[in-house]
Amino acid sequence: MRVLVACEYSGTVRDAFIRAGHYAASCDLLPSDSPLGDHYQCSVLDILDHGWDLMIAHPPCTYLSNAGAVHLYPKKVLNQDRLKQGLEAKEFFMQLLSSPIEKIAIENPVPSKIFGLPQYHQVIQPYEFGHPFQKKTCLWLKNLPPLMATMYVQQSESTKVAGNWFNKGGKERQKNRAKTFDGIANAMAEQWG
Repeated sequence: MRVLVACEYSGTVRDAFIRAGHYAASCDLLPSDSPLGDHYQCSVLDILDHGWDLMIAHPPCTYLSNAGAVHLYPKKVLNQDRLKQGLEAKEFFMQLLSSPIEKIAIENPVPSKIFGLPQYHQVIQPYEFGHPFQKKTCLWLKNLPPLMATMYVQQSESTKVAGNWFNKGGKERQKNRAKTFDGIANAMAEQWG
């Protein structure tokens, strides 16, 4: 199977598919953190028609996320720039969802209702895949079954706890938050590969 992992520079999902025996490539504007597989450093829109069987996409969520909705109305006034950025992010999201690839999974947090994204098909949590954390993640699926939990962890810490590894400041904070948990990546490769 030819797998495209869009908007991923960590290599986590790509590498899980490679280890499962598939050809997988990642694509992001940033260089890859992992040397294991092929990585396209460009806009994913430029390579959607390269004969992929499956695409797993992680489009930027900064402007679409419900968590960022507070920035739309600072001091109870609509932030027009933020709204414009959110609408551009929605357009990109929809281009990925409607791409000519047979099987598609798009991963993002709960979106702000103001942007009117289609209803997601599933919500997953890291604690369903062997990680002791809560981080609600939505999946939009096209021709794929829901992802089944692989290992429940009873004690789970919210990724919102100040000062934990997930929320430490600096450049690494954004990278930590963007990286897919290994248990979820492995489940994707095993169940969708």
